[in-house]
Amino acid sequence: MSQSFQRIAVIDIGKTNAKVVLVDGMTGTELAVRKTANTVIPGPPYPHFDVEALWAFLLGSLREFAAGPGFDALSITTHGASAALLDDEGSLAMPVLDYEHLYPHETIEAYGKLRPDFSETFSPALSGGLNVGAQLHYQKTTFPDQFDKVATILTYPQYWAYRLTGVVANERTSLGCHTDLWHPFEGRYSKLVDTLGIRERMAPLRSAFDALGPIRPEVAHAIGLQIPVPVYCGLHDSNASLLPHLVGFGSPCTVVSTGTWVICFGVGAKPQRLDPSRDTLVNVDANGQAVPSARFMGGREWDLLTRDMAVVPMEEELIAATAVIDAGSMILPSVVMGTGPFPDSHFRWMNETSSVSERLAAASLYQALMTQTCLDLIEAEGPIIVEGPFAANQLYLRALHTLMKRPVHASEATTGTAIGAALLTGITIDVKMRSIVDTLDGLDDYAREWRSRAGKT
Repeated sequence: MSQSFQRIAVIDIGKTNAKVVLVDGMTGTELAVRKTANTVIPGPPYPHFDVEALWAFLLGSLREFAAGPGFDALSITTHGASAALLDDEGSLAMPVLDYEHLYPHETIEAYGKLRPDFSETFSPALSGGLNVGAQLHYQKTTFPDQFDKVATILTYPQYWAYRLTGVVANERTSLGCHTDLWHPFEGRYSKLVDTLGIRERMAPLRSAFDALGPIRPEVAHAIGLQIPVPVYCGLHDSNASLLPHLVGFGSPCTVVSTGTWVICFGVGAKPQRLDPSRDTLVNVDANGQAVPSARFMGGREWDLLTRDMAVVPMEEELIAATAVIDAGSMILPSVVMGTGPFPDSHFRWMNETSSVSERLAAASLYQALMTQTCLDLIEAEGPIIVEGPFAANQLYLRALHTLMKRPVHASEATTGTAIGAALLTGITIDVKMRSIVDTLDGLDDYAREWRSRAGKT
């Protein structure tokens, strides 16, 4: 049953920046945004997020919104790969670890012997603390006295929900994003929680759609709220981007969420060909369903390939694309090594061009070919929805439509994460889409040549 909240405040904490967004409950429009850097304190005892600075920022932003247009619900989305460890009084027993912190070799080696197989968790072995299980193992073995004081373990969006409501919870999208702690196809914890001896410390599971409770009276007073405001459980940010299209298109469908990472979600796909060495994995959507996924660092690669290049008009880029295809001028992976479907391949040009417009065109075609590779790896089906910055790249969209030979839609929403989090409150928002109908001549032969060379080191 849909709700009729007028305005929803969304806490959106990314790895680099944190935002508080005021979302119109009827249209999904961003009415106001406040933003700050997400600071990492170098230590001791290890690099960790400055959660008190974030808390002060969140309260200040919510106070501004309450004093202005107001809001009648609150939802939360954050980056993955983080957990909050509470003591028996409800305070942090240990700081929230920065997942980019790298552990000693012996710690990594020891954890490698403990972690479950990919066939159970569909979670590939990742660097630093990108596997939350690796974080917990590091904290437990390196700081045993502090870890002994841990009474409750929370996934990161739910830590902020706890600060607001006093209610502890864990939620499946954050547990299911390469933590090693979750069995996505059986909807339960993996054996790692018992190996680490933490099962009794894991907070109760709640749905992302659950209203955990109203904002606590003392917090509401600090914000200046005049009415009770429900706080929704919240979810992992990539799944927040997925949710509007899950609602709009159902299963099967394919969502390509673009940003620093391009994350391809195969809603309704099966995991037969998932290869952990090629950056494939399984995410868990807001409904608790397993979603085969693949990714590459597309936004970072785009920045590296096009740095200091001026944007050219679409007509000029299309002419350039034809010249690039005819000349077989192509970028071969991987621009950022160690990630994506070709992690061991070295970036190189074939038939390199010096023309700025042709280099831009080649970069767009490269992104489309990498996306196609990811979609093939996860056997994604159904209409393709592209959201985020690449939804504005007309050549990329046209190339993807040509390569995949099925409907491609570009989302016109600018804030996929905020809209997705707002949808948890039960509101209904129609995300505007633009259908891609044009194709590129000669691209199929170009793609065959690219594929024959792409895996070579």
